[in-house]
Amino acid sequence: MTRLLRAEQEKLRGGERRRQTLLKGKEEQSLESELSKKLEITEDAKEENNEEEEGSKAETSTTTKKKKKKNKSKKKPQQTDPPTIPVVKLFPSGDFPEGEIQQYKDDNLWRTTSEEKRELERFHKPIYNSVRQAAEVHRQVRKVAAHWTPNSGDKTVLQSDDVMKLDFGTHIDGHIVDCAFTVAFNPMYDPLLAASREATYTGIKEAGIDVRLCDIGAAIQEVMESYEVEINGKVFPVKSIRNLNGHSIGPYQIHAGKSVPIVKGGEQTKMEEGEFYAIETFGSTGKGFVREDLECSHYMKNFDVGHVPLRLPRAKQLLATINNNFSTLAFCRRYLDRIGETKYLMALKNLCDAGIVQPYPPLCDVKGSYVSQYEHTILLRPTCKEVVSKGDDY
Repeated sequence: MTRLLRAEQEKLRGGERRRQTLLKGKEEQSLESELSKKLEITEDAKEENNEEEEGSKAETSTTTKKKKKKNKSKKKPQQTDPPTIPVVKLFPSGDFPEGEIQQYKDDNLWRTTSEEKRELERFHKPIYNSVRQAAEVHRQVRKVAAHWTPNSGDKTVLQSDDVMKLDFGTHIDGHIVDCAFTVAFNPMYDPLLAASREATYTGIKEAGIDVRLCDIGAAIQEVMESYEVEINGKVFPVKSIRNLNGHSIGPYQIHAGKSVPIVKGGEQTKMEEGEFYAIETFGSTGKGFVREDLECSHYMKNFDVGHVPLRLPRAKQLLATINNNFSTLAFCRRYLDRIGETKYLMALKNLCDAGIVQPYPPLCDVKGSYVSQYEHTILLRPTCKEVVSKGDDY
């Protein structure tokens, strides 16, 4: 009996063990299936996230491309012909391009790498930028050499055989750029134009800090008078006009005191660091000497004039107009016409007689002669020489 009981107990225990084993197996299977489901859900979520990220990246790249396309589509404003867009709008950054840079030579070569001189240039950058803006904005007939422009009612008509000088200045906050060139429609005059152009470039090349003005004049004359021009079968030597000069430029002062001769034998005065100069040359087929002639059109208030008592009320009124519109910059009678001044000739003469305003009559060589002119404004920077008015055309 005892053996039978033990056998039955063993059977019961074995069955119990098998049931527990089966339960464990089922539980493990259910756990594995749940885990696999969870893993599948996680992988699906990851795939969805990856797809979303790829989609967002694609969207970002497309928007970036669109932005790039938009940026590409924004072109730099182009000036119209004739010009109607203000120069400021053409350079929205406010920085205007440099002119032609020329390095100093010989004793001034050290300036190119001097850190002290570079720092000095950085200090004067606002002034340089104003001059460059004026230069960006910047870019008279036959025997007349200078200081002529037609007054209102003038009937002069430009002819195919005329030689025309275009000389004008621009300024920003009184920082002046003075520049000139010559136009001739007949190629017969090309050597005359080339003479003054190359003479001007020679003067620019020779100019520099501590250079004597007389040495520049000698170099200019040598180049100018190496040319000759054949006009209607007659050969004329080109001469430098000895009583016309280039000049230094100051704030609101077109002629600032120093003269740059275009013939030898001038002043021993030296150019100095930081100065502005108008290097201009005049080549003539005449005597090479000019005199005042024709009706006056150019005027300018004297720079150093103090208070001068005036009796005529009309002269006082005209002086106020000149002060408000031109200050000490040059003007012509047409400018007065444009701002509404009428019947001002007597008042203008009174201002000239009182020494407040200086008249600048046309300057002419002998009748039948031809004159060409070229001019550029240069800046003697501490480290280099900048031709601020130099452009692509001349």
